[in-house]
Amino acid sequence: MEQYVRWNALLDLLAETGKISVELAAERLGVSQATIRRDFDQLEQQQMITRTRGGAVMNGVSYDLPLRYKTVKYVEEKRRIGALAAALVEPGMAVGLNGGTTATEVARALIQRPDLVGKTDDPQLTVVTNALNIANELLVRSSMKIVVTGGVVRPQSFELVGPLGGGALLHEVTLDIALLGANAIDVHLGAAAHHEGEASVNSLMAARARRVVIIADGSKLGRHAFARICSLEQVTTLITDTGADRAAVEGFESAGIEVMLA
Repeated sequence: MEQYVRWNALLDLLAETGKISVELAAERLGVSQATIRRDFDQLEQQQMITRTRGGAVMNGVSYDLPLRYKTVKYVEEKRRIGALAAALVEPGMAVGLNGGTTATEVARALIQRPDLVGKTDDPQLTVVTNALNIANELLVRSSMKIVVTGGVVRPQSFELVGPLGGGALLHEVTLDIALLGANAIDVHLGAAAHHEGEASVNSLMAARARRVVIIADGSKLGRHAFARICSLEQVTTLITDTGADRAAVEGFESAGIEVMLA
């Protein structure tokens, strides 16, 4: 098992339990206890966990693995979700797009659409984003109109958060569609993120959009996260993968949400 895959798995276990022993982590992941100890030491150095005698605990409630490590998880599922989400976009639209690996796949699918690329003096699409990496993906490969919110860069996700400009800008725009990645989506609690700053900006995008589409692989369904992005009543569509738990999918459909499987 690759290091970053183990780190994702360890942080997922800690998100569920709050703490875990070296012995149990090694058993669950099928690796040696020495490997787990090294992983715990490296995760602690990055301030994502706190080492304890014989194990580790989560560092507060807003655990989040840096984006560069998340790319190894559910790669094909996210690519399919991104392509399906991009297919909902039409020329002339104003699109809201937040950060994260699934949203990055949406951006990569958008630039493959000849009808959206346009010319520098006649852009066929306006994208409003708070993610620097996504703005860069779109800017260097297309002639779309890119609007970036203000704020302070969060290194884990490359998203701009905080009060320095983002809120003011988003209050002044109207979006045809918001394609929002989420750390969790639940029938009762809605869509949520681990970090309150990201959730706040994402919530504004949702409030300014005529249509809100949550893009989340099957592992995010039925999960909880610290800060709410929006209630389920604000969500029009959920795009997830075909491997998602069928009962979870049916729960969203019963709540009146259009579910699209990629």
